[in-house]
Amino acid sequence: MKTAETKKKLRLQPKIIECMKGYSAKQLTKDVVAGILVAVIAFPLSVALAISSGMSPETGLYSAIVGGFFVSLLGGSKVNIGGVTAATVMTVFLIIEDYGLVGLALATILAGLILIVLGLLKAGVLLRYIPRTITLGFTAGIAMGIFSGQLKGFFGLDMGAIPVKVLDKFAAYAKVTDTIHIPTLLVGLLALVVLIVLPKIKYINKIPNSLAAILITTPVVMAMNARGMEVETIKSVYGEIPSHFPTPKLPQFSWQLIENILPSAFTMAILIAIVSLLACVVTDGLMGEKHDSNQELIAQGVANIFCGLFGAAPVAGAVARASNSVKSGGRTPIAGIVHSIAVTVILLCMMPLAGYIPMPTLAAILILVAYNMSNWREFVLIGKTAPKTDFLVLITTFVAGVVVDLLFAVEVGVLLSAVLFLRKISNTTTIRQWTDTCDVPDPENPQNSHFKQIPEKTLVYEIDGPMFFATIDELISHMSIHRVTDVIIIRMRGVQTIDFTAIRALENLLALCQKKNIRLIFSHTLEKPFEAMKKAGYVDKVGEENFCENIDAAIERAKQFIQ
Repeated sequence: MKTAETKKKLRLQPKIIECMKGYSAKQLTKDVVAGILVAVIAFPLSVALAISSGMSPETGLYSAIVGGFFVSLLGGSKVNIGGVTAATVMTVFLIIEDYGLVGLALATILAGLILIVLGLLKAGVLLRYIPRTITLGFTAGIAMGIFSGQLKGFFGLDMGAIPVKVLDKFAAYAKVTDTIHIPTLLVGLLALVVLIVLPKIKYINKIPNSLAAILITTPVVMAMNARGMEVETIKSVYGEIPSHFPTPKLPQFSWQLIENILPSAFTMAILIAIVSLLACVVTDGLMGEKHDSNQELIAQGVANIFCGLFGAAPVAGAVARASNSVKSGGRTPIAGIVHSIAVTVILLCMMPLAGYIPMPTLAAILILVAYNMSNWREFVLIGKTAPKTDFLVLITTFVAGVVVDLLFAVEVGVLLSAVLFLRKISNTTTIRQWTDTCDVPDPENPQNSHFKQIPEKTLVYEIDGPMFFATIDELISHMSIHRVTDVIIIRMRGVQTIDFTAIRALENLLALCQKKNIRLIFSHTLEKPFEAMKKAGYVDKVGEENFCENIDAAIERAKQFIQ
């Protein structure tokens, strides 16, 4: 029989160990097919997202190879697949802008270390408490950042470097609208048509739409360029793309650089954690499985450390890749490992051809990614059906992500949600003063009730709901202590929890009662609140004999102190 400690240790292990038990040749075939199909999907997305992040095209493939391998090998999900994702694009762009590629490599390694620490501390469960409204606003902010970064390539605008902030991007675009390059725009529109229409056509909708857009627009652009129309391609912008695997290299660093870049690394780690665990939740729903969030954080951490060493873009769990793997028959981490191997083959054998991919096609692919990430239908649904407070959290998170940054958006969203939640909870806590006689339910038969006669010079207050910092001041303010009062009874049958702030407020009430020579008695204090008050020393101050089992005992004790 396994001990509880052994079971706890077994829970923190890669899912691949569990999957290898009873693994069959039939499932291997399915995983290989799924892995190859995902690699085909991952190729254009990896290149496009790397470019959008401010990196060279091949770094996106390095991420799929290195990061994808370790996420599948060590992950806490059977089918989550790692790769460069839209979630980190804006953060990576900012880091490169401020600290260059060396700074990005260091930030990626630090983010990996932070993720490992979060996993070891079992912090994965905390991310489950982030409300859906925050994740929607957060991902919509990411979508707006990606969309705003693609307009230059989609319209072929003649301008310098794209600004970092979303609003600054649109302001810069407005100044160069007269430089729209019509051939580039036509290629972008053609790519968008293929991306949107292809999935709706029977029989050929099995072809990945991003790959189809590349296959259709690339020869078109080659013909256009031969006629002097000059539509930009990866090769014309970035030159020859390396077709070899990179060598690991520890980035040069100083303690000053670490100190400066640590906040960005922390932002990256939180974004990776949120997106990766959301991807796990999605695939759990497809598979009917349950992932290990802490093990997944450790895997993401290891993967990003190696990505930093190999100069790759940071990775996270990719919903599109994982869900396509599941739909293609992938059921184990072997599919993710095969995906990594297949991308390696693409890198070594096909990268020279990738140079001919049109830039407006990549922009169109990411515009569609941004559209799908926006979840605008859920925005409309929440606006129509959800409480106004939920819509407020959603819009605030989205605006904060667009105007400031994504981590700030999450912080603001969580803080606002917490404040609104506390306000909602505080409204459920009530205090009621009993009259001279009060109709009280019979504890042995709740359907019946009986009257309690309140002694003279005695006040009885009944509190119902949690007593904590957001409710206690208002509760105490409702207690009116008269000069003729000898005893105050507080009935706490409906109080399930109490915090330190509430206990301190009760101490102030006790001090006031002692000053006025009033006896304070508690009735029906439940176990948890009583233990909390006892640990704080409050029971000793009041006197344990003044904590009565029920209201009858409290009234009888009150009669002893009436003068």
